[in-house]
Amino acid sequence: MVLLRESGMTQPLIAAAMGVSLSTVNRAHMTYDAETKRRTQRENMTLEEEKALLARFAKAAGAGEMLNIHDLKAAYEKAIWHETSKSTIYNLLARHGWRKLMPRPFHPDATSQLRTLLKKMAFHML
Repeated sequence: MVLLRESGMTQPLIAAAMGVSLSTVNRAHMTYDAETKRRTQRENMTLEEEKALLARFAKAAGAGEMLNIHDLKAAYEKAIWHETSKSTIYNLLARHGWRKLMPRPFHPDATSQLRTLLKKMAFHML
């Protein structure tokens, strides 16, 4: 249906040629247009360009340094010549198999009283 539209046929003619209703043709065209728009909005860079950008940050990440998302976002925006959201950067990292690892600021089962007690005990052990 999409190819027939691209060749210049109108929707009523496409519906008659395909043996479907006009609303079916219209839904098929709207679905195709929405998917095409979504795909082109997401693709600011090719996969190869994304890999090259991440390669610049891979050395630091491989050496055990933490990747600063703000630095990566700034480099990405400079490469595509416009601003973007953090979710775009996180999606880029996910596409290339990078994981978000952060040290926890505290143990999830710890309480504030227990932390205070451990700090006092550690000081006395010195």
